[in-house]
Amino acid sequence: MRYYPINLDIQGRPCLVVGGGRVGARKVKTLLQCGGAVTVVSPEATAGLATLAADGQIVLKQRSYRSSDMEGQFLVIGATDDEALNRRIHADAERFHILCNIADRPAICNFTLPAIVRRGDFMMAVSTAGKSPAFAKHIRQRLESEFGPEYGTLLELMGAIRTKLLAEAHAPEAHKPYSRH
Repeated sequence: MRYYPINLDIQGRPCLVVGGGRVGARKVKTLLQCGGAVTVVSPEATAGLATLAADGQIVLKQRSYRSSDMEGQFLVIGATDDEALNRRIHADAERFHILCNIADRPAICNFTLPAIVRRGDFMMAVSTAGKSPAFAKHIRQRLESEFGPEYGTLLELMGAIRTKLLAEAHAPEAHKPYSRH
């Protein structure tokens, strides 16, 4: 197994996206949903990215990428169709010890992005380790049809019950259905 599965907390952390096209905009949207502090570097940007920048939701630097853009970043996503630039982004990220994903190029990533089904705080991630994003998308769509919004509501209720149980004096293992005695 090449990848270590993880859910990464990026709340308030600086995240860089290089590339302001459709793919870059999609990556920005997810980073913002997770609370990342996003900077986009690209000579051109979609209208949606320009609106996010005008609203102060992201920082948009409409220019070419510079290696110094990596300074202080927690993670970087390369979303360009320029192979030489993608390789440079990857090399810079390695030099700066920054998490790096290059869209559709798993060979030059140190993490991949799974297909996600989200229902509130309930989340399922489907990964093919970059071998077939189309298959991951297919499985995600099947899961979306099977797991509706009620699962997010259920999780909220379960969380409230868990909080109440943990506040009471009892053995924590007592409310775990599969505990071994």
